[in-house]
Amino acid sequence: MQTATIKFDHFNALADKAAGERIRAAKAALGNKAVLLCHHYQRADVYEHADLTGDSLKLSRLAGQSDAENIIFCGVHFMAEVADILSRPEQVSILPDLAAGCSMADMANLAKVERCWRELSAVMDPDEKITPVTYINSAADLKAFCGAHGGIVCTSSNAPKILEWSFKQREKVLFFPDQHLGRWSGYKMDIPLDAMVIWNPDLEQGGLTREQINKAKIILWHGFCSVHQMFQPSDIIKFRNQYPDGIVISHPECSFEVCKQSDYIGSTEYILETVKAGPPNTRWLVGTELNLVERLAREVKHEGKIVQFMASTICMCSTMQRIDPQHLAWTLENLVAGNVVNQIKVPEHEAVLAKIALERMLAVS
Repeated sequence: MQTATIKFDHFNALADKAAGERIRAAKAALGNKAVLLCHHYQRADVYEHADLTGDSLKLSRLAGQSDAENIIFCGVHFMAEVADILSRPEQVSILPDLAAGCSMADMANLAKVERCWRELSAVMDPDEKITPVTYINSAADLKAFCGAHGGIVCTSSNAPKILEWSFKQREKVLFFPDQHLGRWSGYKMDIPLDAMVIWNPDLEQGGLTREQINKAKIILWHGFCSVHQMFQPSDIIKFRNQYPDGIVISHPECSFEVCKQSDYIGSTEYILETVKAGPPNTRWLVGTELNLVERLAREVKHEGKIVQFMASTICMCSTMQRIDPQHLAWTLENLVAGNVVNQIKVPEHEAVLAKIALERMLAVS
């Protein structure tokens, strides 16, 4: 039976421990009516309540396979959007705090990408020459743009395979919003660095000449992850000087120079699997978000493995940190009372086109 929506003000002053107790009570009351998804970067006092954990695509696919009526996504906005697109119509996707966004995703919005497409049309017909590829870390309307223009979505683990498919469709790729993932994926395909150019959306024609656009194989959007941007080659040099036998593993959202100096490059799932499968008594330097690194360090400590965070300064996904125990408790208790708060619902016309781009990716992968 539905009651009046419980206001968040009642939860704002709750201590984390008290909020945690209320989360457990609400989850028990909801049973299988709700499934709680947590991304690897989520803070520990929220992550501990997860039913399913993983990267954004894995969780979204699992959500659609769940029998739960309500999908509570402890991540960021674009992740909850993908969950809504890929889940069944009767399922509800919820983000506990609507302020949990992604600074990288915000660097490429639909207006800027559409303007880019128009400006490229002054040089060539982009619908004949260019396949648009958006990283899954992007808004639903950009996924819809790719769906409408013969494009596709990629993840950090399948980007090279997605690029292979894209080049079979058309001779060039427009890759957004993360330049680093696009560059590293292109490099792994033996595309020369000078054939990958940066499109700056704040400059006329992206700051590029007609000749540069015509010669480019990949046009990289001027976007990046604020966390992975912090890691520097000097961090790796310092580590190798101290521990010559140490192993360096990084996420492909890191800069090209960091990736070049790393022993392994891969997604969050790949990083977890590689370190866990590594030999006992090894030392690892990990270039990705702090919450994941600290959790991984605890999990492998019993094997004598030492896992270090790459940066000398604290780097965590600050927007994902907005999902805290207080917001989660508020969300769950409202569900117990029959109220849905913070539902993420992608407009139908966007969802249809975005799903086309996502399903192309799933078919290729």
